[in-house]
Amino acid sequence: MSVFVISKNSERLMPTNRLGKVRHMLKDGRAIIYQRNPFTIQLTYETTEYVQPVELCQDTGYQHIGTSVKSESEEYVAAQHDLLLSEKGNHDDCRKYRRDRRNRKRYRAPRFDNRRAAKKPGWIAPSLRNKADRHIDIIRRYIAVAPITSVTIEIGQFDPQVLKAVAEGKPIPTGIAYQHGPMYGIDTLREAVFQRDKHTCIFCGRGLKQGAVLHTHHVYFWRDQHGDSLDELATCCEKCHTPKNHKKGGKLWGYDKKLPRYSGAAFMNTVRWYIYNQLQEYFPDTEIHITYGAATKRARLDLGLDKSHVNDAFAMGKLHPGKRAKAQLFVKRRRNNRCLEKFYDAKYIDVRDGKVKTGAELGCQRINRRELRISDKSQRIYRGKKKSSGRRSVRKQRYSIRPGDVLICNNRKTTAEGVHCNGTRVTIERQSYSIKNITLLYHMGGWIKTTINGKISKTTTSNYERRHGDSSLH
Repeated sequence: MSVFVISKNSERLMPTNRLGKVRHMLKDGRAIIYQRNPFTIQLTYETTEYVQPVELCQDTGYQHIGTSVKSESEEYVAAQHDLLLSEKGNHDDCRKYRRDRRNRKRYRAPRFDNRRAAKKPGWIAPSLRNKADRHIDIIRRYIAVAPITSVTIEIGQFDPQVLKAVAEGKPIPTGIAYQHGPMYGIDTLREAVFQRDKHTCIFCGRGLKQGAVLHTHHVYFWRDQHGDSLDELATCCEKCHTPKNHKKGGKLWGYDKKLPRYSGAAFMNTVRWYIYNQLQEYFPDTEIHITYGAATKRARLDLGLDKSHVNDAFAMGKLHPGKRAKAQLFVKRRRNNRCLEKFYDAKYIDVRDGKVKTGAELGCQRINRRELRISDKSQRIYRGKKKSSGRRSVRKQRYSIRPGDVLICNNRKTTAEGVHCNGTRVTIERQSYSIKNITLLYHMGGWIKTTINGKISKTTTSNYERRHGDSSLH
């Protein structure tokens, strides 16, 4: 692990691996902790030090980001950052509760014009913009503490049509073949889905002959995948397409037909120039270079490295030192729950089996108000004794302690599991403590450092290090 160093007047110095010396400097007061991620110290005395050129290379991605910070002599950072997969679902929840709160107002002021047509050119969906901004944040974090003079990022334009043809073993489309896609000659996507499934529900087999009302269903909704491609939609009848079946354990939950995903390719096509232009704007004094996946693969094979996001980042750029850094894995953590409102459903006893179930489970199971509340699929007739009423919980303030924060409780260091009683009590190891008896050390950051799995560790001790005679990890 490398420790980043800045001078007394906040100048960026070369990182160091002499952890013993760093520990003594902190103990003697010759340095103080500047920040924890990446771990950086600030010297309390004047010093001069020769600064070598340092470059940062980033292997961009939809879910995984590889980062390598290196100089001519050694690599200081080899890290993989895994992004959140539920970002779209979080934005959907916020939008739903915000719309509900707005509709409950007696008077609603005119809403500001934020429709997509009024957006600036180059508008990006919030979920994609969040992922793109995390790429920039990682680069910004290292540039702030290391003398980085050059940044190289991998961007590329992908053709989903070609990727799909290669995956299915079909000829690569050319010319007019791009126009003759799976919907060629069909007016709507809905009609294409019904024709492919022969106007039959894929879950129960009911069709138009049995009087079924058919819907187009996003089969991968349960893993926050709501694409409108033909492969991600299926035919579903009105008896299967119910709120109950959309819950975990329902008939629609867990459908997992093998399907190649091109979300990463679409993501890079959307944000690649956004990331590059933002870096040019934020860091005008730093050289920003771009490279492509084919060049990265060729460089990685020439260096004898195994396939991984960390090794892809290391193979990029001009510097390839013989001394590698130990690979680290960071997982994105959702720090703030912006859904200020939460609904707790009423609970009833199911007269069929005597179990306690929520009102949604024993509801009318309709998906829009055009349907009758009482029908043959309604579960309301099985509601028995009411155990608890539904209620809304609205958080009106930010609490001083949040889950994941590092605390001092009973003279020992621990972590907060949750907060309750309007922020006056903290849950630690399933026990409740008053906030008055707690000392906050620091808030949990947005990234959690986790144990390196075998795959990442193996790629660090690769053919490259054996070829250069330095297989020890410092």
